[in-house]
Amino acid sequence: MMSGLRIFDKQFLKFILVGAINTLVGAAIMFSLYNVAHASYWFSSACTYFFTSILSFFLNKYFTFQVKTWSARQVVAFVATIAVSYLAAYGIAKPVVNYILQNSGQPIRENAALLVGMCFFTGLNYLGQRLVVFRRV
Repeated sequence: MMSGLRIFDKQFLKFILVGAINTLVGAAIMFSLYNVAHASYWFSSACTYFFTSILSFFLNKYFTFQVKTWSARQVVAFVATIAVSYLAAYGIAKPVVNYILQNSGQPIRENAALLVGMCFFTGLNYLGQRLVVFRRV
């Protein structure tokens, strides 16, 4: 199954392009909620991923991976991939950044954790979408 699969190819570049668009929109939402609306770390990041994941599904399905078929498995796998990637990325980012920046104030630590979580999420999400959600059978 994995023989001949190149992870870093044209699909990866398209995924990064879609991700860049989502990241700009998501960062604006997330950092505005956290810094302007004073929403919590988890609420700010969760709202961002809820809204940008919907856009991501359609862009990655049709543009990145060029999958034309619909299935319940695909939707469930997408939701599961987003959820697992989100919980893992932000669950790991916060304690790691808190440890590294333990002498910094909470806003600095949480802003940094949000940024690190975005990076972790991107990698985990790409692998999940490529290898699970939109894999070619």
